[in-house]
Amino acid sequence: MVCAAIDIGSNTTRLLVAEPGEGRLTVSLEQRAYTRIKAAKQEDVIGDDKTAEVAEVVATQVRLAEELGAETIRIVATAAIRDASNGAKVAKKIQKAAGRPVEIISEQEEGRLAFIGATKTLGNPVDGRIVVVDVGGGSSEVVFGTVPDGVDWLKSFRIGSASLTEDHLSSDPPAPAEVRRLREAIEDVFDGVELPEADQAVAVGGSSTSLRKIVGGVLEYETLERAVRVLCGDPAEDIARRFELDPRRVRMLPSGVLVLEKLSELLGQPLQIGKGGLREGIVLDQMAKGENGDSPSALAA
Repeated sequence: MVCAAIDIGSNTTRLLVAEPGEGRLTVSLEQRAYTRIKAAKQEDVIGDDKTAEVAEVVATQVRLAEELGAETIRIVATAAIRDASNGAKVAKKIQKAAGRPVEIISEQEEGRLAFIGATKTLGNPVDGRIVVVDVGGGSSEVVFGTVPDGVDWLKSFRIGSASLTEDHLSSDPPAPAEVRRLREAIEDVFDGVELPEADQAVAVGGSSTSLRKIVGGVLEYETLERAVRVLCGDPAEDIARRFELDPRRVRMLPSGVLVLEKLSELLGQPLQIGKGGLREGIVLDQMAKGENGDSPSALAA
């Protein structure tokens, strides 16, 4: 059963087409477009030009998924559209262009799907209580649960790499004073926050997966601080070439790193970088529904 997920995020619009194979997802296609909805918003309104751009991207991704034989295609919109005052209208315009439903998912549904994607793709037995940290462009979710029983605690914070970068970073590389203000802004958001305990912590999302190329697969204080030094030491274009990253992603990474560092501190443990997240969760969720007897045509309608 080939399934597709399209995630319209604050910074990127991503496509995943995959099917189950040998106990894991076999990926047919992954595609990313930097649509940067969050940066284009004016007073919480997404303009017509940006809406048309995203609609064209999504329509193209739907066509690619169909060409690869996707039996179900689920399109979701997260924080940037969820928080926009005209978000429902934007979703309808994208839906009309794509010819497929566009769901503005809640923070709870976003967290549930990210938890599925993270825990089901780790590639090793996952026992005990797990926390999944998903730092996105416009929001960050912290989700607790177990593999057998699913999510039992979730908290979403209106803070993300794109919004923080837009508000606090203008120099390239970031100036020390900007980084200091960025740390202070993050401290303010998490002031007084207490998180439950977990046996294992997993980080997903664009910031964490990009950091794998810079500091490896485990994010702890020493590796995160090393990442800050690297990212603030040279222009984004230079770092992008060195680590084979997109310069637009590099510009937002200092913000993502510092949010991850704060969440690791609150959890009292390092974060393992996951191999899957929201999109993988969407695909796995579709596959599970198909196995339970829901028709692919109904799921895709």
